[in-house]
Amino acid sequence: MQTDSVRSGAAAVDRNAGFIRELGLFDSSMIVIGAMIGSGIFIVPADMARNIGSPGWLLAAWLFTAVVTVAAALSYGELAAMMPKAGGMYVYLREAFSPLVGFLYGWTLFTVIQTGTIAAVAVGFARFTGVLLPAISEAQYLIPPIHLSSHYAVSLSTGQLTAIVVIALLTWTNCQGIRYGKIVQNLFTTAKVVALAALILLGLIFSKSDAVAANFQNFWSPRDVTPLTASLSALTGFGLFAALCVSQSGSMFSADAWHDITFAAGEVKDPGRVMPRALAIGTISVMGLYLLANVAYLLVLPLSTIQHAPADRVATAMLQAIFPGWGAVLMAVAIMISTFGCINALVLAGPRVYYSMAFDGLFPKRAGTLNRAFVPGWSLAIQGVWAALLVLPRTFDPATNTYGSLYSNLLDYVISAALLFYVVTIAGVIRLRIKQPDAARPYRALGYPVMPLIYIVGGIAVLYCLFAYRPASTWPGMLIVLCGLPVYWISRSRA
Repeated sequence: MQTDSVRSGAAAVDRNAGFIRELGLFDSSMIVIGAMIGSGIFIVPADMARNIGSPGWLLAAWLFTAVVTVAAALSYGELAAMMPKAGGMYVYLREAFSPLVGFLYGWTLFTVIQTGTIAAVAVGFARFTGVLLPAISEAQYLIPPIHLSSHYAVSLSTGQLTAIVVIALLTWTNCQGIRYGKIVQNLFTTAKVVALAALILLGLIFSKSDAVAANFQNFWSPRDVTPLTASLSALTGFGLFAALCVSQSGSMFSADAWHDITFAAGEVKDPGRVMPRALAIGTISVMGLYLLANVAYLLVLPLSTIQHAPADRVATAMLQAIFPGWGAVLMAVAIMISTFGCINALVLAGPRVYYSMAFDGLFPKRAGTLNRAFVPGWSLAIQGVWAALLVLPRTFDPATNTYGSLYSNLLDYVISAALLFYVVTIAGVIRLRIKQPDAARPYRALGYPVMPLIYIVGGIAVLYCLFAYRPASTWPGMLIVLCGLPVYWISRSRA
């Protein structure tokens, strides 16, 4: 009798037969970059600056993110080259540990991580479209909020409708074949890189003397800090360490999805060579841009302005300082380009995981089929429907009579869960070296075992601080993961 790993391994080989290998090094790098750059880099530095409180440590926090992300990508490339199969992290976790571990990742990816991020970025696109077209707004209701309870409601506004239309459009485009998806991706990723580079260049050219003096004369001194707890803040040594770790939830989320290209490994040309290079090129390029963007912010805006930027829109505040009256419009166009390309990368990649899970009997059977364009059309459709549905629920705060978005809460919850899966996956590099020492490895992790250990240690430190100082948004993420257990057992019994 064959073991589960042998059966699943055979399926992983067979499942690539119908895909067209269309993605070269440039295309693959564009997917890495496009999935990473959304709207986070333009917003999250505000919250990070409030927690950390000094320009020097703000840059140090981003440098830490850069080091661990690149270390992860250089390590992850070994798994990508070793198992160039549709499914990426789902396949790696399944082979390194067990089908259950792989399923729990795939379950969380579908329910929240991928679909919730698609919903969030699509609403972000709609919000900034509203800067140009005020009729598009989350407050302009086509269907006013219908309360399901005292804290939850559903609604349909022009902003929500715009987000749903974008999701539907990019889902349809990707159903037409990988060639169409890559054309959209290459175009918008190139545009967003140019836009982010232009933002950095403007900051370097139009630096403000008052900002330079305020930020660089007191480079390491914390001020105006938001405490993590009543007795802990970045004003103490351990408090600073904890603040740096907690702030990673923002910077790491902004740098997330760097591995999405591996979901589409079955469509990459010469994947053993291309994917490790694309992961390295993409992550190094994006983290370099992110570091320079934060330098640009600090050259134009005093830290206090970054900390208290309206709606946390730091990049908009920077452009307003350079081009009064035009900053909001210019930034809105840049973010619309950035978010559109990000949505396309996320829409393209995710269904390859559900396709792989269906082959193992852990997702509806039709998800394991390709359409006439040789892409997983059914998986694309079900992902698009669920992501669109996540746009509709609203949270409600009776105290302030304001509405939020349910997907936003869900994403806060799963940041820690996603990081845990990353740590376990990188640990899989070490486990597979022991478990399968003779397996073919076209690429071996650079600096092994130091690189994997850098990410594992860094990730565990961040997880510890999130559990200790952000428990309200951390433990629920673990519960979402555990909800996959009964689904797994039911799927296995039916299979």
